[in-house]
Amino acid sequence: MTELLNKKTFLEKVFNYEVNKEWKFEGDIPCIIDFYADWCGPCKMVAPILEQLSEEYEGKINIYKVDTEVEQELAAAFAVRSIPTMLFCPMEESPQMAQGALPKAQLVQVMKDFLKVEK
Repeated sequence: MTELLNKKTFLEKVFNYEVNKEWKFEGDIPCIIDFYADWCGPCKMVAPILEQLSEEYEGKINIYKVDTEVEQELAAAFAVRSIPTMLFCPMEESPQMAQGALPKAQLVQVMKDFLKVEK
């Protein structure tokens, strides 16, 4: 199940950028954060794929959503200029971002190669 984050829950579960200047992941398993908006067509295309992945990889990865219309500060903190934008957060490395509606196969590949998550 994907989880909608606000600023408070983002700071607790992903990265507290108000305290840390350097990246320090707060989660206990890797995550993907989907920066989206309700009016965005490509965001609507990717939403069911992310729901599927969150079920298929339950307990191995967290998939979060951030509504850029509501959480403008979070979007600005990560310089999100187009949506959908996804932030991939591995356990030990710095995060990486990808823009656009990625197909399921590409998301699975990123999860395997970069996030080190497999079924």
